[in-house]
Amino acid sequence: MMFNYNEITPGRFIVYEGAPYEVLHARIFRMQQRKPVNQAKLRNVITGKVTEVTFHQADKVDKADIDKKEIKYLYNNRGQWWFANPTDPSERFQLPAEAVGESGRFLKANSLVEVLRWSGKLVAVRIPIKVDLKVTEAPPAVKGDTAKGGGKTITVETGTTITAPLFVSEGDVVRINTETGEYAERV
Repeated sequence: MMFNYNEITPGRFIVYEGAPYEVLHARIFRMQQRKPVNQAKLRNVITGKVTEVTFHQADKVDKADIDKKEIKYLYNNRGQWWFANPTDPSERFQLPAEAVGESGRFLKANSLVEVLRWSGKLVAVRIPIKVDLKVTEAPPAVKGDTAKGGGKTITVETGTTITAPLFVSEGDVVRINTETGEYAERV
């Protein structure tokens, strides 16, 4: 299936320069007396790299046939990330660290994630945008210690460290944005 330049809209998967891309943002506009163009921001599904591309009226792109499947994260060891089928735990497989990406540091055991397949090959793992994690280590807050911006470094149950407000203490459950790696709120 082919998409015209005006059918390239956010949320769609397209094949651009031989690789699958997800359309993050698209805006059709016309400058002065020129023909309309679609200025799009695309993310490579395999590498995660974001690029900006301008599509003209004559441009057509192929639809990327990407299948989504839910899987269960088990554990990681020495750069190997192990997953299983949620209905049949005996069906285990591993994915390289590149497919999991930087946000994999927020995965805890037995959490469900989404895997993307393109041309029969597993290309990327989609982690929920926000996850709730328990704080395992948090230094005590010192009253009046706002010279550093009112934040402190805490460690969550996956072993990742993030910056959180001074009122967060050990044992709290915090919500973290996995795209930015920042504290969102206390749950």
